[in-house]
Amino acid sequence: MAILDGEDRDTLWVDCIYPQGERDELVTNLKRLYSILHADGSDTILPFLTVDSIAFCTFGNTKPFRIKVRNVINDNYLFLYIKRCDASRVYGLELEQLLSPNRINFLVHGNTLIEEHIVGIPGDVFIEEKLPSLPLQDKRALAKEFVKFSERCFLRLLGDMRSYNYVVVITQDFDRIQYRIRAIDFDQQSYEGNAKVYQPEHLPENASLSDMTAGVLPQASIQQYIKEERALLARRAAGERARLNELLRCMKADRISGEAHVEALKTELWGLTGDVNFKHAGNMGDVVDAALDFIQRNYKSDAPFAQ
Repeated sequence: MAILDGEDRDTLWVDCIYPQGERDELVTNLKRLYSILHADGSDTILPFLTVDSIAFCTFGNTKPFRIKVRNVINDNYLFLYIKRCDASRVYGLELEQLLSPNRINFLVHGNTLIEEHIVGIPGDVFIEEKLPSLPLQDKRALAKEFVKFSERCFLRLLGDMRSYNYVVVITQDFDRIQYRIRAIDFDQQSYEGNAKVYQPEHLPENASLSDMTAGVLPQASIQQYIKEERALLARRAAGERARLNELLRCMKADRISGEAHVEALKTELWGLTGDVNFKHAGNMGDVVDAALDFIQRNYKSDAPFAQ
């Protein structure tokens, strides 16, 4: 099987031929991964699938393999990524599933992580090619989403959301275009000690989006969207309480980051919020727990029909 892909500028072309027996086993198991992620995990759909390519990608710190799985009947296809696993990335994926409006399928086995491909325009490409020509109303819609995305990252401590670590998803509604920004890299979940790393608007790669947002949205609207996103996150956290508690228990028992980063971050967050729970946090798991507790205490809806 050839390991190749010429569509991505950061992907390395490599020619490697496997013996037929190894190739058959490799393809079968890759198709089984697809079945586990996107179907019931049985082998009944395997005859309808084929693996077109295995791309070794040189971007990122995991050097992932990108697998193209195609339906032989209708030629529809999608991609899977196989990466080296680390604690921050798994915690990031779990928190994305629990606390964001997005859903993502992934598998963990030992030190291997399998992720589904997240469809969208890479943020750096969108900023360079699409952003300058957007009409004003679309800029306002995108600015609203950027405010909400930035707030989600900060509240759950997802760092390093530079423009090439997220995608812009465009949906055509009946009378307008809707935008959503989705994180695609989670290896900086709860690791850095500088609070600004968790706020995409402060990263230089996002300067164009930050400037656009300040230019098209009044401060009152920005504050409204921030409050909305905090309330939504508090509601999601309440709805996933049991699973979230189990995840936080694991994070607290783990050493996600160094002591210096923990001390710096909890001190900065304590200064921003005045919440003593940050001051007493012993590790990054405690810091995340304190952040989510702060949001739920201060922004949970009081409406009688809210869940």
